[in-house]
Amino acid sequence: MRIVAGEWRGRALAAVGKGDPGAHLRPTTDRVREALFNMLGGGRFGDPFACARVLDLFAGTGALAFEALSRGVGEAVLVDSGRKAGALIRENIRLLDCAGRARLIARDAARLPPAEGPCGLVFLDPPYGKGLGAPALGAARAGGWIAPGALVVWEESAAQAAPEGFALLETRRYGDTTVTLLEAE
Repeated sequence: MRIVAGEWRGRALAAVGKGDPGAHLRPTTDRVREALFNMLGGGRFGDPFACARVLDLFAGTGALAFEALSRGVGEAVLVDSGRKAGALIRENIRLLDCAGRARLIARDAARLPPAEGPCGLVFLDPPYGKGLGAPALGAARAGGWIAPGALVVWEESAAQAAPEGFALLETRRYGDTTVTLLEAE
């Protein structure tokens, strides 16, 4: 797994291998990540990489947040309660030497502490089909993590309805991954 573009283009990220006990993690493939970031950077959604902060809920390896940092986002907050995910995120922060721009919150995405400031770009990649996305998004909104007008990128196995406080912008399918784009109202 590598960073697709930007400052760290081509840099390898730590990830789970086949047979690894952390293999239940499902990192976004390079192909899907490249298509997603090309769409985000295409201008239809403004310039989401110009935002000061990105929030990555159910971060896994952190590939989405690190890709956003590579493309110009100022700071990333990565949230994941898994021990293996936390170790991978810490290793990727070390590999990219970005401790001043990225931090891990090792806790359940639906139980976030109050935000230090809102985020203009939010990645939401919960385990597929478990109904965890909407509660996590609601908790992030209630905790002040999501700026008005923030762009939310929600990966699931199927299209998601916009929860209260969010407007549906677009849905795209990439193999077994469906990306639903929302805007915070």
